[in-house]
Amino acid sequence: MISTSQEFGLRLTRARRALGITQRDLALAIGVGERFIVDLERGKPTAQLDKALAAAKAAGMRLVDAADSETNGPAS
Repeated sequence: MISTSQEFGLRLTRARRALGITQRDLALAIGVGERFIVDLERGKPTAQLDKALAAAKAAGMRLVDAADSETNGPAS
């Protein structure tokens, strides 16, 4: 579970690198400046959530609410 902005940044960095794209590539893909991606990956807590979620999606991250899977249980 991601519980801090630093952990989110670390996971975003890993996901982006796994795709073989640069911070600039990711920034261009979601229409933000490269500085936003740099700050996000460093765990800056003031990052805008909508842009952070767009970056995560563009880097191939899948964000889910753990409570949903706990309450719904496995599919039958």
